Amino acid sequence: MLLAIDIGNTNIVLGVFDKGRLKGNWRIATSLAKTSDEYGILALDLFHASRLRVDRVDGIILSSVVPTLTPIFIEMTGSYFNIDPLIVDGAMDTGLVNLYEPPRDVGADRIVNAVAAFERYGGPVIIVDFGTATTFCAVSRKGEYLGGAITPGISISAEALFQRASKLPKVELAKPKSVIGQDTLSSMQSGMVYGYAGLVDAMVRRMKKELGTSARVVATGGQAQMILSETDTIDEFRPHLTLEGLRTLYGRNSKKARPKRSSVDKTAKT
Repeated sequence: MLLAIDIGNTNIVLGVFDKGRLKGNWRIATSLAKTSDEYGILALDLFHASRLRVDRVDGIILSSVVPTLTPIFIEMTGSYFNIDPLIVDGAMDTGLVNLYEPPRDVGADRIVNAVAAFERYGGPVIIVDFGTATTFCAVSRKGEYLGGAITPGISISAEALFQRASKLPKVELAKPKSVIGQDTLSSMQSGMVYGYAGLVDAMVRRMKKELGTSARVVATGGQAQMILSETDTIDEFRPHLTLEGLRTLYGRNSKKARPKRSSVDKTAKT
């Protein structure tokens, strides 16, 4: 089985693939304070709760946009799964031509999503990832990663509004009944939800115009569900797009992965 791990600024997503099929997946809060042992015990508990066997994992791939957590997870996977993970980086064979400048500056999560989307749909394709930041990425018909755009995520935008406007209260991020709010709370919710949906549609339309052709638009990310129903440009939502991309990358680069270690260190704790 393959364990895929994506470390984001807000959440860490883990998925287990068995013969190419996703058998289990979990989303946990990103914490810089947790040790490798804490993350390891949590991972084992998730496996056991899903009735998945830790000893069947024979490969691990890791992508991260939080550099301080990367060595912690390398230590965790080595100690609790006895495997050194394959790390997503700029030297990896992605199957795409990276036109970003410089290529190494593009986030691992953006590349992973692009790989998954191009593998499934071909090109041109636009990927919208609703995470801590909302990212827009474009891949050409030829499989060129063209780049994209980065905007503050909807939660970050809402927090900034609460913090910088002293007279505005902190409100639940929820869809109001109408665009024209009749009180402060519904007015704020309208701006956050419908305004953000308008941002997404405007960005996608501009990207399509620059591409000069129609493009499939796929969305993913933990903040997507509230916005999707209010957009006109998203064709499909794939919640596990990043995990699918990690699976594809592991298949392309598995020969570079280190074999499973012969000894078991800490899985006996289970």
